[in-house]
Amino acid sequence: MPKPESFPIETIFVPTKQKKAIRPETVGEIAESILEIGQQAPISVRRDGDRLVLVEGLHRLEACKALGETTILGVLVPAELAEHKPRLAERPEVEAERIKMARLKQLRLAKEAAEAATAAPQRINATQAPRTRLAKGVPSNPKASQGRAAKSPPKTLSAWITQQKGSGGRY
Repeated sequence: MPKPESFPIETIFVPTKQKKAIRPETVGEIAESILEIGQQAPISVRRDGDRLVLVEGLHRLEACKALGETTILGVLVPAELAEHKPRLAERPEVEAERIKMARLKQLRLAKEAAEAATAAPQRINATQAPRTRLAKGVPSNPKASQGRAAKSPPKTLSAWITQQKGSGGRY
């Protein structure tokens, strides 16, 4: 392994793909660690003509920039080694985990869709007014004439006949 050396931060080029991966919370955590105990792990850079290109250590580089450092510890790796280094996404165990997580996401989405489909009719039924039984003698139609409903039911047959004659009904 090459010996770590100090590189000027302004001479290190960060590829656009790597810049997109910056997580500010990680940069902050690393900056705090560097303040407390210093930079423990060097970054990796490779030569590309007159400039240095970052190979590994994006968050450490950004943390040193945030702290106002002008130099950073790093190791110079040959371009061939940097190109052939397997990236995190190319490692078989990472790919297997990615496939597993995608499958779990599909299962979760299918489960949520099934739950939503069964919950929709329940929500519709819950919004309808509950049906209750009316007390005996209470009309179910509030616009119906109150004449019959207001009277108490006849207790005898003769009372019923009298009530029917008075209302014009047939007996």
